[in-house]
Amino acid sequence: MRRINVRFAAGVGVLALVAAGTAGCGGRQDGAATDDAASEITCKVIKDTRVGIATGNATGVYYVVGNALAGQLSGATDGKLTGTAAETGASVQNIEQLVTGQYDVAFSLFDTAVNAVQGKGTFGSPQPVLALARIYDNYTQVIVRADSGITSVADMKGKKISTGSPKSGTEVIANRLLTAAGLDPAKDVQAQRLDLTKTVDGMKDGSIDGFFWSGGVPTGGVTDLFTTAGDKVKFIDITPLLPKMTELNPAYQAGSIGKDVYHTAADTPTIVVPNVLLVRDNLDANVACAITRTVFEKRDALAQANPSAKGISLEKARKTDPVKLHRGAEKALTDLGAA
Repeated sequence: MRRINVRFAAGVGVLALVAAGTAGCGGRQDGAATDDAASEITCKVIKDTRVGIATGNATGVYYVVGNALAGQLSGATDGKLTGTAAETGASVQNIEQLVTGQYDVAFSLFDTAVNAVQGKGTFGSPQPVLALARIYDNYTQVIVRADSGITSVADMKGKKISTGSPKSGTEVIANRLLTAAGLDPAKDVQAQRLDLTKTVDGMKDGSIDGFFWSGGVPTGGVTDLFTTAGDKVKFIDITPLLPKMTELNPAYQAGSIGKDVYHTAADTPTIVVPNVLLVRDNLDANVACAITRTVFEKRDALAQANPSAKGISLEKARKTDPVKLHRGAEKALTDLGAA
């Protein structure tokens, strides 16, 4: 079996699969991840190949959709391409581990991906990553305890606020929103850098006053919170900060979380940002093409895992600039008739 990567993060640790892969597949073949820019792209995966998919928190949408995608790859490629999705801290960590070869495909917020290719933000230099496609949008979900006295991001001063997992896209957005509201994220809030599961637990037991979350809707952990806590928690409107956010990155856009999503009293205005699927720039073109085709041809199956995947569309697939598309993805999108 050709294996593009040999390590997958699982939960809080890293599970080494080298020995198992060598025993069962005859070892890793050199050059599996090297793309020959002159070779023809057929979108057919000839050799048995396994890819690791970096997702996000276990109760988030990346994880759910990533697992669904992993489950669709084999059937879409006559069993030649298989995938394993892993829980991670999400966007920033995903890109870092994608570049080091721990994963082959990574979910990322678009603003974080732009930082990566431009060498900005947490990235000290441009990263060798390309896009397979723009997929669905993430909604910035800012939720506080109803008794916290918080009605705006500025009101979070001095409060215990979860800004998301370390090196996540949520943390990037949270810190930008706090800054846009005139707060110093390092000094003015009691930042709790927690994953979504621990964040929800903290909201339930009162040890956290509020939190930021960037994810598709509905997000399982947020659904659980509203189902359990009811009117003890509420969304706050962050759209007054949109002008300052768009100065930082034009990817930020106005959006709305419908009242039916979490059964709230009214729709919630918010800020949305697209998601992209990323790969290293040397990923085999036929593998990149096959994965991209699967994303769009199996969209309905992905949407069964989480409704966010309904937002995957050929009309928006190519809108990844300044993150360039992988040439294998270009081939797939052209064949599929993407705009």
